[in-house]
Amino acid sequence: MSQDSTAVPEAARKLSGRRRREIVAVLLFSGGPIFESSIPLSVFGIDRQDAGVPRYRLLVCAGEDGPLRTTGGLELTAPYGLEAMSRAGTVVVPAWRSITSPPPPEALDALRRAHEEGARIVGLCTGAFVLAAAGLLDGRPATTHWMYAPTLAKRYPSVHVDPRELFVDDGDVLTSAGTAAGIDLCLHIVRTDHGTEAAGALARRLVVPPRRSGGQERYLDRSLPEEIGADPLAEVVAWALEHLHEQFDVETLAARAYMSRRTFDRRFRSLTGSAPLQWLITQRVLQAQRLLETSDYSVDEVAGRCGFRSPVALRGHFRRQLGSSPAAYRAAYRARRPQSEIHAVPSGMSGGGQVADAVPQQARRTAAASTPSGPSATTSAAQEPGKPGSDVYTPGRPTLPGQRERPVG
Repeated sequence: MSQDSTAVPEAARKLSGRRRREIVAVLLFSGGPIFESSIPLSVFGIDRQDAGVPRYRLLVCAGEDGPLRTTGGLELTAPYGLEAMSRAGTVVVPAWRSITSPPPPEALDALRRAHEEGARIVGLCTGAFVLAAAGLLDGRPATTHWMYAPTLAKRYPSVHVDPRELFVDDGDVLTSAGTAAGIDLCLHIVRTDHGTEAAGALARRLVVPPRRSGGQERYLDRSLPEEIGADPLAEVVAWALEHLHEQFDVETLAARAYMSRRTFDRRFRSLTGSAPLQWLITQRVLQAQRLLETSDYSVDEVAGRCGFRSPVALRGHFRRQLGSSPAAYRAAYRARRPQSEIHAVPSGMSGGGQVADAVPQQARRTAAASTPSGPSATTSAAQEPGKPGSDVYTPGRPTLPGQRERPVG
């Protein structure tokens, strides 16, 4: 369920009689970043009833023995331990210190118990890794910081990771993207509990927008996790990034990897946290974004140099990912930048191809050492929309069979 939905799934559990909806427990761990940790403390821990914001009762709980050290070396002493979570109707995990190390078993048990008793469980940014380790995200949609989404998807393959969303509300389990998106999710919780007016009043106090549009697409880096460099798919990824100006589809990539489409989709998602179709279209939009910033190509030319079948396809995906039309984006960009910074196409980008630094170094070495001898990289521009092998957006095209994610086209 995306950030635009506030419906509660039928499976949501009834809140235990000893828990109170207005009590919010924030679970802190040593090594957590101070900014993310402070977000729920500020939203739920300050009395703003004079501004029309209903009051919550905050319990700051230590998830392990203290003192708790934050980034920067600050030491914190939480006034409560895990036992205090038994009273909370909402439990927030604002961060976790390491995306590769397991959280304390006692904290995971407390989270599972809270969820079983009907509490709403919230993971901000890397806090999603704690929820996943507790098994609370199994079979559910979730998000985290786009940079960590591939690792979350790889470590917990039963979690349906969507790196595009600012936050995901799945009723009794909620997750957010990085840093500022934690504010978005906390405002969403206030909006769900007390309505738009209360959330708006709180947003004014925090001096932030009451609701941000769009998702993480505008912040996505074109790089992929470093571990992909040692995987056979690195060769295919490197080739795709170097040939975005050509019209090819996911079937072409699967053939270059000598895999069936189904196997390729599964392997690609396990490495990147994204379906290959979504990833490919995102890379094409990022390429278009760069060309709009650094060249005088018309929108039609940009579409062709980014592998889109038509300018209409480019405009649809561009607006969906970045919230504006290509022309409006270019105009806004140039209004902010001196002319001397504009007209310089980055080195390494020619003919609409990709910047060489777009792929991890090991992936580039792999690609250079051995070029696959699979089928041709291109598909005919006259290929009819909706037919097998056509993954570039065409208006009116149906969702691909078996695709769990929100349709990209």
